[in-house]
Amino acid sequence: MEDKTNIPLTAAEMSSLWLQYIDDTLAVCVNRYFLEKVEDEEVRPIVEWTLDTAKENISIAQKLFKKEDFPIPVGFTEQDVNPQAPRLFSDTFFLMYLRQLSILAMVTNSSALGLAARPDVVDFHKRVLKKAVELQDRTRDLMLKQGTYIRPPYISTPERIDFVEKQHFLAGFFGKKRSITSVEITHLFLNTQTNSIGKALITGFAQTAQNEEVKKYFLKGKDLSQKFVETFSNILIKEDLPAPMGWDSAVSDSTANVFSDKLMMYHITAMIAAGIGNFGMALAASSRRDLGLKYASLIPEISLYAEDGAKIMIKHGWMEEPPQSDDNDELVKNK
Repeated sequence: MEDKTNIPLTAAEMSSLWLQYIDDTLAVCVNRYFLEKVEDEEVRPIVEWTLDTAKENISIAQKLFKKEDFPIPVGFTEQDVNPQAPRLFSDTFFLMYLRQLSILAMVTNSSALGLAARPDVVDFHKRVLKKAVELQDRTRDLMLKQGTYIRPPYISTPERIDFVEKQHFLAGFFGKKRSITSVEITHLFLNTQTNSIGKALITGFAQTAQNEEVKKYFLKGKDLSQKFVETFSNILIKEDLPAPMGWDSAVSDSTANVFSDKLMMYHITAMIAAGIGNFGMALAASSRRDLGLKYASLIPEISLYAEDGAKIMIKHGWMEEPPQSDDNDELVKNK
C-alpha cells in the first residue's frame, strides 16, 4: 500500500509547519517565564499545560522536518528569556494573553487544515487546533469563574425577520445613521479588546527592551494601539454600547530585561499581522460606509508600522527567512 506521507510537502504545508514551529518556540519561552512568576494556583495548571503542549508540538514538528531533510528553524531558545526577571504582568493578564493565543492558534490552524493534504501534516494541524480549542475552554472557564471574562455587548433580540429595503442601510457620512448591526458590534468589540491587550504587552516590552531603536518602535506601537482603542471604543459609546476595559494596570513598573529584543520584535510583528487581518475582516463585514472607511484608513497606517518593524529585524539579523521558491534566473547565472 502506498505511503502517502512520502509525497513532498507543498508550499502551504511547508509554510504552516515552519510558522507553527517558530510560534511554539516563542510560546515555550513566554510560558517558562509565566510559570516562574504565576502566583494564582488556578492559573498555574493552565500555564503548565500550555508550556507542555508547545513542547510536544515542537517535538512532532522536528520529526516531520527531519523526515523531509528540512533544516529545523532556529526560532527562540532559552537565550531569549530570563525566567528569573521580576514580574512584568499580572496573573489575570497571563490568562487573557493565553486566551488570545488560543484564538490566533485556532485561526491559523483552521487555515492550514484547509490547504493541507498530506495525512501526517493534516494530523499535526488537527492536533494543534484541538489543543487550541481546549486552551480557549480552560481560560474562558476560569475567567468566568473568577469574574474577569469580558463579554461582548448585549442587544435586544429581534422581534421579526426584516430585509433591507433602502440604500440608507449603507449610509454613514451624512444625515441620520442607522444603528450598527450585531456583526459590526462584534468586530468593534474584538478590535478594541485585541488592541487593548496589545497595548499592555507592548508597554511591558518597551519598558524592558535593551536597544534604543526597539524601545522607540514599541513606544510608537503603544501610541498606535491607544489610538485604535479610542477609535473603536468611541464608536461603541456613541451607539450607547459598552466598550471593553483596558489592561494598563496589568503591567508592573519593572524595567529589568525579560525577553530578548529579537523575541519581542517578532512577537509584536506577528500581532500586527493578526491585527491587519482583523481590520480586513471588519472592513468586509461592515456595511455602514463610515465604519468601512475607518477600517480602510487604518490598514495602511498599521501596515507601514509593520514594515518599519521588519526593517529593524533585518538590520539586526533577527528575521529568520521562511521557505522560498527557487530563483530560476539566479540558478542559471550561477551554473
